[in-house]
Amino acid sequence: MRIHAPPSLSVRFVPHCDPSVVREKTPRCAPDVELTEKMESDAAVRRIKPLVTHRYAAQDGERPSDRCEDNGYSDDPKRKPEVRLLLLREGLAAALLSGFVLLLWGLVHLSLQQLVIGKPSGEFNAGRARQHLEKITSVGPRPVGSQENEVLTVNYLLEQIENIRVRTAAGPHRLTVDVQRPTGSFSIDFLGGFTSFYDRVTNIAVKLEPKDGAQHLMLANCHFDTVANSPGASDDAVSCAVMLEVLHALANQSTPLHHGVVFLFNGAEENILQASHGFITQHPWAKLVRAFINLEAAGVGGKEVVFQTGPENPWLVQAYVHAAKHPFASVVGQEVFQSGVIPSDTDFRIYRDFGNIPGIDLAFIENGFIYHTKYDTANRILTGSIQRAGDNILAVLKHLVTSEKLADSSEYRHGNMVFFDLLGVVAVAYPARIGTIVNYMVASATFLYLAKKASLPGNRGGRYVWDLACATGVVVLGWFVTLLLVLIVALLITLLGHSMFWYTHFYAAICLYGAAATGKMILIQTLAKNLYYGGVRLVELGSLYFDVSLLLWGCSLVWLTQRGLCSAYVPMLMVAFPLITRLLLMKEFKHRGASLKYSGLYLLGLALPYVHFMFLIWVVFEIFTPIMGRSGTEIPPEVVMASLVTLAIIVLSSYFLHFIYLVRSTKWILAALGSTFVVMFLLVSAGLFFPYSGNPNSPRPKRIFLQHTTRTFHNLQGQVESRDSGIWINSFDFTAVQHITPHIPEINDSIRTRCREDRPFCGYPWFLPVKFLSRKNWYLPAPKVSPGSPVEFSLLSKEVTSWGTVKMTFSVNGPSHMSLYLMPHRGASLSTWSLGDGTPQFDLNGEYFVFYSHGLNAPTWTFWFEIQPPTEPDPAGPEGMISVAISTHYFFGEDRRTAQLEEILHKFPTWAFPSSWVSTYDMYRY
Repeated sequence: MRIHAPPSLSVRFVPHCDPSVVREKTPRCAPDVELTEKMESDAAVRRIKPLVTHRYAAQDGERPSDRCEDNGYSDDPKRKPEVRLLLLREGLAAALLSGFVLLLWGLVHLSLQQLVIGKPSGEFNAGRARQHLEKITSVGPRPVGSQENEVLTVNYLLEQIENIRVRTAAGPHRLTVDVQRPTGSFSIDFLGGFTSFYDRVTNIAVKLEPKDGAQHLMLANCHFDTVANSPGASDDAVSCAVMLEVLHALANQSTPLHHGVVFLFNGAEENILQASHGFITQHPWAKLVRAFINLEAAGVGGKEVVFQTGPENPWLVQAYVHAAKHPFASVVGQEVFQSGVIPSDTDFRIYRDFGNIPGIDLAFIENGFIYHTKYDTANRILTGSIQRAGDNILAVLKHLVTSEKLADSSEYRHGNMVFFDLLGVVAVAYPARIGTIVNYMVASATFLYLAKKASLPGNRGGRYVWDLACATGVVVLGWFVTLLLVLIVALLITLLGHSMFWYTHFYAAICLYGAAATGKMILIQTLAKNLYYGGVRLVELGSLYFDVSLLLWGCSLVWLTQRGLCSAYVPMLMVAFPLITRLLLMKEFKHRGASLKYSGLYLLGLALPYVHFMFLIWVVFEIFTPIMGRSGTEIPPEVVMASLVTLAIIVLSSYFLHFIYLVRSTKWILAALGSTFVVMFLLVSAGLFFPYSGNPNSPRPKRIFLQHTTRTFHNLQGQVESRDSGIWINSFDFTAVQHITPHIPEINDSIRTRCREDRPFCGYPWFLPVKFLSRKNWYLPAPKVSPGSPVEFSLLSKEVTSWGTVKMTFSVNGPSHMSLYLMPHRGASLSTWSLGDGTPQFDLNGEYFVFYSHGLNAPTWTFWFEIQPPTEPDPAGPEGMISVAISTHYFFGEDRRTAQLEEILHKFPTWAFPSSWVSTYDMYRY
């Protein structure tokens, strides 16, 4: 083989000894001369000359030896023009990178399984807390208004609290119990916004304080009520069990507390945060509360994570970081949750917005597939989960009630905190203002590093800047092309009718969408390497594309910091560690190229930021995968999942682009990824991955809601215009009834409903204002329902005010759960009402939604509103000025079941979770 080189250079072949690498024997001063690696292997990457003179070629008036001296991006004139730089073999590169990712992913899962670090202190007794959990859940579902919630659970909690009071009466603390049954109303912008009214819901408030009293209180909150068809072990009985045991531990302390603690066992959280509102706005102890801890659940078991704090008051985060024995926290979760992306809310909002007090919000997030289902049972919660939660809550409360900052936090109030943990071993927290300084310092170091390279003698004329800009364009364009391709695949899967195949088989989505995304990005970079960068030394390209990754992360760091987001610490880590690693390994890379030593140390330098980012990726999938099973029929889950997988691949591959240019070939990698994608696509298309599972050990149920309802519509004269009865069916995921129809043929698209725009909320008994999430509904004709306690709805008075509005007063007597819908007709508008703060809020496309619930022995609900009549009637719309509808929901007792419901429920397959109840819908025109 002959190699043509410039006459001023000599080229010496060096025998290849290291089997792990291929030596790149390209002369430094002849970048426009084609040198192939055929001498190493037929599988080597072929360099193809571009059609135009490459920009690395010697410029006019520049001798080849000039390029030898600066070596592309080097300013070392003493460097010899003859080098021995190494390239990774394809198999070794693939093994290194895949092994690195799998190792870190394994570390993440290992840390998640390690619930308790070290030996328990013995202060918190998880065994006794488990007994409380099993006793509370043994009564079954506990919806507001039921005997299970208002009597049985309340009596058990009061009994246990009294036992603690009696046993600790001789100690240094005083324990006071108050059962509150508040009535109130408020508006909230959750689920598009609605107004809530509650009457005589239950709170059990327990105050533990020194015997001489306390002027400052810490609040710990849990809720013992549940949704209608779930025993609610994780949401939220386990939190109440933990709080009982924490109360026991604190009350038995021999050293008196400096401040007091209120343990609030609230009995109406699932009714959209009603009981917490009743406490913080009406209870006399609320005025002394300075901060709170809220215990919640969005999953079943695992670790409880701190996912939001504040507002401001960074001393609370510092207290958690200092005191928690098993820290698990993320400011990223806080900013994502508070952005509204996750369709959920907790009592944290009520205490923050209506009580103006800061707090810490914790929740179990694992296994959200069975959240709010019959599978949320006590046996699925490990004792280790109870132990770690108890250890943490007890330690944090002990720290706070002995802290001077609780008494006077004004000095420490302002500012936010950056906080996160590293695999649950150690927590890191620092003020956001310090984070801003650190972020800008790291960003400045990055841009200084890039500027220094651009200013080197060999890069005069802006060559490096141009090359960096072009390479950045290649990377960003590759991202968009990759995302577009994967979304096309997702749409094909959707059109083939196999949405949510990953709901039970998560790694099938990784194999399908991950292989497509990874293969496409590698293909784009390989084409750029072979077609666009023909003749350019691979080690120089590897260096250039590392700089591209550094630049992109640096820009994201600056952008997030300027927006004031504490999550900017993530790109800060993704810049600082790779940059330091690069600087430390620069000598090794310049002299030997992509040696095995360099590659190993390079990956070691990426380990910390990558393992933390992979933990964040786990959190994203752990939350959003189950959410797709209850996010309604309108959001295409394949698009969401494909986007999340692709974005994860893009982020993780950012510093791996470096290796694409340091490996001599990628054809076998591309072949493996392509084969994986094709095989997975065929398997998914063949329907081999069923979305749901009824496996009792790991259920992935399909959620479906059934209401046996009777609808009655009245005209302007009060006469019944029409009436019908049926089983109204809602599917809360994208597959609708596609998989249900083969089992229950009568549920099919022939009974699909349509929205009647002239009726409030389409004329159907929506329990919550979520019709925008589930537009596909079915109505199976059935006999009329006859509840034992039917609703009594009447207009008490109607009068014209002196300012031209019409005031209408109504009374309602019905079950514990009702929904009121108000739909002013065109030209009319509500001006005021007796609900919330008096101003009608959250007009949902011309409609208002009011959620009502009550506890035991509630009086008749009376409300009024004033409406401004239209100036002239709308001939195309309904008659009158407003349509008023009331729906009732019978969630417990004899009224919740009918023979028709029982019959259809028995037809559902084991992998489905049908939640059912009886309802009515009555509409009136005025």
